[in-house]
Amino acid sequence: MGNMAYVAKAMLDKPADKKNMAEARKETESVIIGAIDELLAKTGVKPRDIGILVANSSLFNPMPSLSAMVVNHYKLRGNILSYNFGGVGCSAGLISIDLAKQLLQLPPNSCALVVSTENITMNWYAGNDRSMPLTNCLFRLGGAAILLSNRSSDRRRSKYELVHTLRTHKGGFDRSYICVSQQEDESKRIGVKISKDLMAVAGEALKTNITTLGPLVLPMPEQLLFTATLVGRKIFKMKIKPYIPNFKLAFEHICIRAGGRAVLDEVEKHLKLNEWIMEPSRMTLYRFGNTSSSCLWYKLAYFEAKRRIRKGDRTWQIAFGSGFKCNSAVWRALRTINHAHEKNPWMDEIDNFPVHVPKVMPIDF
Repeated sequence: MGNMAYVAKAMLDKPADKKNMAEARKETESVIIGAIDELLAKTGVKPRDIGILVANSSLFNPMPSLSAMVVNHYKLRGNILSYNFGGVGCSAGLISIDLAKQLLQLPPNSCALVVSTENITMNWYAGNDRSMPLTNCLFRLGGAAILLSNRSSDRRRSKYELVHTLRTHKGGFDRSYICVSQQEDESKRIGVKISKDLMAVAGEALKTNITTLGPLVLPMPEQLLFTATLVGRKIFKMKIKPYIPNFKLAFEHICIRAGGRAVLDEVEKHLKLNEWIMEPSRMTLYRFGNTSSSCLWYKLAYFEAKRRIRKGDRTWQIAFGSGFKCNSAVWRALRTINHAHEKNPWMDEIDNFPVHVPKVMPIDF
């Protein structure tokens, strides 16, 4: 991760153990309201048109909730279907998208607003347990707001069509359940503890997810090769390597949640991806850090800023979260993204990327 990622102003003004709820709310409100304001300005949608609201923040769950804060700020209508997710980890963004998709099957002519963020102020670890300073090392300030609609009149101005969502939950296995957890250290300081099994657990969850996703998206020859290998291994007990489908034949773009370099390396190796496909994920981690559930949208914005999105292109988003979960979403571009009309976090500096990211680099103070 580079030196340009953002932290809350409170982290610079006061010692890490002197934070309070007011400062945490101020951080989250500034991110969420800023993202929603920009989204509403882009789309021309009025707050009263929003019938479904889904907000998520894994580690910061105040009362009133973040979804209630959004309802209050924009004076959303009283019959809005409002949901607030907490504690589901960095895959919460795609879980929220999936929930919004399901809810949009019911009321006609509706819009769903999904808001994803994470709070740094209240979750900075100030202890000395070396397995727990995850939030300090990787997590940075960020957020995203996404608008989904089932109104036929919105199709002509929409960017993408949501084709598939797929959720995999490995919480039934103890090793998966505890590999990422928020807990107290010996000094009663709260932090996020990472198990040494994380990479293995993530690999197992990814394997299960793509086994289900493959038949939905892969060309028939790839499906036949995968099925034949699976049958040979499971039924005939043949000693052959598992066949890893070529997902590059199913998608033009792949967005992998930037949990850290190790996670990206593992996915790149497991799916046999190339540097060009991995570029948005690595550059997002370098430029913005791990912004938790919102970082997938920074990656998609990178594709748009690089003028890579063409009409008909398919994009696969993959996210991992505590519990342990692996979730996927597949989008199809409804139009070629017009670079001149875009406004996203990359636009003013996209020509400076990609950059070489060394494995070790000094920290400038």
